[in-house]
Amino acid sequence: MHQDKALMTQGLTKSYGRIRALRGVDLEVERGEIFGFLGPNGAGKTTTIRCLLDLIRPDSGTIRVLGIDPQADPVAVRARVGYLPGELSLEANLSVQDQLKYYDELRGNRTTAKQVQALAKRLELDLTMPIKNLSKGNKQKVGVIQALMHRPELLMLDEPTAGLDPLMQQEVYRLLKEARDGGTTVFFSSHIISEVEAIASRVAIIRQGVIVEEAEPRQLVNMAMRRLHVRFSEPVDPEPLDRVEGISLVSQSNGLHATLQVSGEMDNLIKALANFPVSDIDIERPSLEEIFLTYYEAPDEEAD
Repeated sequence: MHQDKALMTQGLTKSYGRIRALRGVDLEVERGEIFGFLGPNGAGKTTTIRCLLDLIRPDSGTIRVLGIDPQADPVAVRARVGYLPGELSLEANLSVQDQLKYYDELRGNRTTAKQVQALAKRLELDLTMPIKNLSKGNKQKVGVIQALMHRPELLMLDEPTAGLDPLMQQEVYRLLKEARDGGTTVFFSSHIISEVEAIASRVAIIRQGVIVEEAEPRQLVNMAMRRLHVRFSEPVDPEPLDRVEGISLVSQSNGLHATLQVSGEMDNLIKALANFPVSDIDIERPSLEEIFLTYYEAPDEEAD
């Protein structure tokens, strides 16, 4: 059964002295899906990824990566994985091309120059530039390329778009979707809800070392309150909206403007507003931080 999963953990625990970073993480990631691993800073995301790759050893629990126990055969696991750490170590005096060539040699020369050039072109990265002259965003591009260039079965990415501008973020999303379409499983950590909505088919939220929620991205957004600002084309009494299930009237102004708070699906609100002369609606979408605060208000005590 473990062979059918791209990733599987059961009862994964890890402590750093008195700090319990992981308190029993249970995860299952299907082959061929894009899976978002979310949580606030210090929740245990990076610790989990490092355990999956046997970069650190857990205190207890079971791990399988592509059906392999990484503690028994870490080389076999890493040969089939493209890994982007949160902080990638690069050699300052090498060119981008030589840095990528070095990574390829470590993997047994599984990458062609054509593959590297194609990725660099899409990410607008100059392969001749010295690493020491690169911006933070361009160093991140080097990390993305080294993870993708050997076409691994599994991508494990820790904050893959950190430091990238919005256009490059969209290009990375396209690359990850294309990898998925080619059969690669993508497992990535993030704290940006728009990133998760853009590419993930399923997500898990980790907080204080425990998985507290699994959902589709659309369900995740509906977990927190939305705030809507509604403008009317003529004065109305918005009080009836306050009696609709899932809707609270926060404030109003001269019958021409109302601020509403909405939980769950928007269907009830849309039907209720059909009875009003609405001229405009502005929706404030919840951030991931707001979702955490809404559902998991206990303060973080652990650290990655």
